[in-house]
Amino acid sequence: MSATFRKPRAYAWFAGGVVLLALPFYVDRFWLQAGLFAMAAAIGAIGINLLTGATGQLSMGHAFFLAVGAYSYCVLAGESGVENGHRLTGLGLPTWLAAVLAVLVAGAAGGLFSPIAGRLRGAYLGIATLALIFIGQHVLFNAGDLTGGFNGRAVPPLSLFGIDFDDSETVIAAVPFQSAEKLWYIALLALLGCALFARGVLRGRPGRAMNAIRDHRIAAGVMGVPVARYRAAVFVLSSMYAGLAGVLIALVFQRTVPEYFGVILSLEFLAMIVIGGLGTVAGAVVGAVFVSLLPQILTHYSDTLPLVSAPGTGGVAPGEASRYLYGAAVVAVVLFLPGGLTRLITSRKTPRE
Repeated sequence: MSATFRKPRAYAWFAGGVVLLALPFYVDRFWLQAGLFAMAAAIGAIGINLLTGATGQLSMGHAFFLAVGAYSYCVLAGESGVENGHRLTGLGLPTWLAAVLAVLVAGAAGGLFSPIAGRLRGAYLGIATLALIFIGQHVLFNAGDLTGGFNGRAVPPLSLFGIDFDDSETVIAAVPFQSAEKLWYIALLALLGCALFARGVLRGRPGRAMNAIRDHRIAAGVMGVPVARYRAAVFVLSSMYAGLAGVLIALVFQRTVPEYFGVILSLEFLAMIVIGGLGTVAGAVVGAVFVSLLPQILTHYSDTLPLVSAPGTGGVAPGEASRYLYGAAVVAVVLFLPGGLTRLITSRKTPRE
């Protein structure tokens, strides 16, 4: 009977993979950028789900580590020069190396904070991580030589295996590939690798220890789980996931702006894992797709949707409407579907023996 259930799921995964691989050949740039942003958000959501959903550590500072990843990539890969009145600092490293180092820098930033994360819990950890957002915003707006100040700085395009992931055309099967099409496969590969790694962590011994810490910290310590060490390690891992998501978001938008990496972004990541499902990789991905695509779809179809219109024209702005909708979704999930949207997908009646 179990094999009967597995076959349709395998077919669905195969069909979904084929669709994702073929999308750059058929859809326009808007949908590709929306999908890229959703994949980057999914990577960041997997990271915070390991921290909050699986280990029970509330973090309000996830956006800080996205900013560390995005701006570290810009500094490491960019060239020194003048932009928007700021003399920018850049090391000019190969872009693939800069991307790897940016993820490690985000992990190092998480490591500096990990002693605090290993000892605080609940609302106290949430307030401590919230302070990271305020510190990060101050640095981003005032360290003009590194960040470009209020207007941000341009993002150097990724170059890998002799392919430049910019708007220069690369023709494949008579289809011109520009930056969005080329980045699609890099983002898809990164999401797949991050999802499989997180799935392995959650299904292995570390995952059982993390769940024990989440369910009962004292009992986990009595059983021999090094609670503080696990909390610190998961915080570093979550920061690295956020750093990679920040690098991908920077590559998609081609410009980093300090205002984007604020409190609202951290709250959106918390909404992603609550809506999708706490403690699961699939929940993080489903929640990220829902929360990240909703405002873009509302913006794209604002002319045809009732009550939704461009800002300043009398209706509800797409960004505000999307926050109303996924805020209502959070309330509905908490009240009626504690397992998140993935519970609707995975729930089925267990066959009787």
